[in-house]
Amino acid sequence: MIKGLHHASITTGNIDRLTRFYRDTLGFEIVREASWDGGSAVADAIYALRDTAVEMVMLKTANAYLELFKFNNPVGAPVDPNRPVCDQGVTHICLNVSDIHAEHARLSAAGMRFHCPPQHVPGLGHATYGRDPDGNIVELLEPDPAGPFAMA
Repeated sequence: MIKGLHHASITTGNIDRLTRFYRDTLGFEIVREASWDGGSAVADAIYALRDTAVEMVMLKTANAYLELFKFNNPVGAPVDPNRPVCDQGVTHICLNVSDIHAEHARLSAAGMRFHCPPQHVPGLGHATYGRDPDGNIVELLEPDPAGPFAMA
């Protein structure tokens, strides 16, 4: 039985920079750090890769986890930091926020790049897309308290 979403994962070429962004700028808490060199039979089987060397940080926010990976072996190809939202694959993570305008201003001042200021979306609330330092899209959402996506 599926109980819900546990975590999303992002692979990066610079785990220190991305960890600082999610921890220091967005307020996530580090709950686990791990690494291995020269392969892990279990991890290699799960990833369908050979001789993996990985650095991993698991971060927690109020209701979910975010896992960051840096593959030192094999080294993956970087993504386009301006990858269009219409490209196939995982497109973004969404953060539930209060006072989206204040968060947008705070994060903009911290250097986060946004597509636009917060927009009102009828029936949803207010939303905007921004980019983490690798160009991954982070949505800020302030749901309409009476709408279908309201959260506690």
